[in-house]
Amino acid sequence: MPRGPKLPPLTLSDEQRDQLRGVARSTSLPHGLVLRARMILASAEGLTNRAVAERVGASPQAVGKWRRRFLERGVQGLHDELRPGRPRSYDDEKVAEVINRALQETPANAENWSVRLMAEAEGVSKTTVQRWFSLFGIKPHLAQTFKLSTDPFFIEKVRDIVGLYLNPPDHAMVLCVDEKSQIQALNRTQPTLPLGLGYVQGYTHDYIRHGTTTLFAALDIATGRVLAQCKKRHRHQDFLAFLRLIDREVPAALDIHLVVDNYATHRHAKVKAWLARRPRYHLHFTPTYASWLNQVERWFGLISQRAIKRASFRNVTHLVRTIKEFTERYNEEEAKPFVWAATSQSIINKVERLSTRICGTPHWEEVRHVEACRSSR
Repeated sequence: MPRGPKLPPLTLSDEQRDQLRGVARSTSLPHGLVLRARMILASAEGLTNRAVAERVGASPQAVGKWRRRFLERGVQGLHDELRPGRPRSYDDEKVAEVINRALQETPANAENWSVRLMAEAEGVSKTTVQRWFSLFGIKPHLAQTFKLSTDPFFIEKVRDIVGLYLNPPDHAMVLCVDEKSQIQALNRTQPTLPLGLGYVQGYTHDYIRHGTTTLFAALDIATGRVLAQCKKRHRHQDFLAFLRLIDREVPAALDIHLVVDNYATHRHAKVKAWLARRPRYHLHFTPTYASWLNQVERWFGLISQRAIKRASFRNVTHLVRTIKEFTERYNEEEAKPFVWAATSQSIINKVERLSTRICGTPHWEEVRHVEACRSSR
C-alpha cells in the first residue's frame, strides 16, 4: 500500500494540455522547463510522484514541488521566479547617452571610438562600455569599404547579367571573363617558417621582385571550369589572343555570352571589329564599379588565397607554372558552379538602402539626372 498523504487530483483543461505538450516537445526551450511540463503531463495520468520521477528521470521531491506549483499557479508556475540581484548601476538615460555619443560623435584625439576612450569620456568602466557596445551591435573599431556605381544604366545591366546567371539561354555558353593584372613573382628573402604547435606559419615581410604576369580567365557558369592563359601584359592584343583561345575551345554550334567589365581593352576598336565578324558572341558589360557581379572574381580570390599570396617564386616562369598547375587541378578535382542566389531586385534594393543612408535618395536617380543635363548641353 502506498504511504504518505493522498495526492490531490490534477486535471488539465484542453488549453493547458496543448500548452504543456508544446513545451514538452520543444528543442529550444530550457531543459528544466521541458522536464517540468513532462512531470505535469505524467501526473495528470494519475501516476504517483515516485512513478513520475522514474519516468522523467527526476526525484520524487522535485515532482511534488512542481505539482504543487502547478496546482497553485497553473502553467505560469512552471517558470523560474525572478531572483533578486544587485540594482543597476546606470539607468536607461546613461546607456542612451553612451550609445548616441558613439553613433553621432567622434573623439577629439582619434578618428573613432574605442572601449577605453569611451570609458574615459563617460566615466564608466571599460567592461560596461564593452557590454553595451556588444548589446547594441556597435563596432566603432571596424570599417567596411564600399563604392557606389555611377553607371546611369546600373539597373538595366544588373538585370541583364543576373538574368544570365539565373536563367541562362539555351544552346549557349555563358563565360565570365576578366584579367588579373600585375601578378608579382615575389621571392621571399628567407625560407618560410612552417606551421607548428603554438605558432603560425611565418614568412619575411621583404622580398625580391622577379617580374609580373597577367592572368586571363574565363569561368563557365554552368560547370565551374576555368579556361586560363597567362600573358606578359594586358593590352588589347593580349585580350584578342585570349578570345581566339576561347573561340577554339568552345564548340562552334554554341553561342557565347561574355560577361566583362568596362576596362578599355574590352572596348578597343579592334576587339569590337573581331567580335562583329563573329555573330555568335554577345557582350554583357557590368556596371561601373560593380566588378563583384562578375563571377570570375570569386575564382581570382581562390587562386590568390591558395596558390599566390603566401608562395615564393624564383621567377615569372615559376609563377606561371604554379598558376597553370592550380587551374588544371581545380578543373579536374574541384570545379563546380558557384551558387548565385541574389536576384536583380534584391541587389537593387540593397543599393537603394545604402545610397539612401548616404545621400537621402537612390544614387542612380542623381546619376541619370546629371547625365541628362550633360547630354542636353
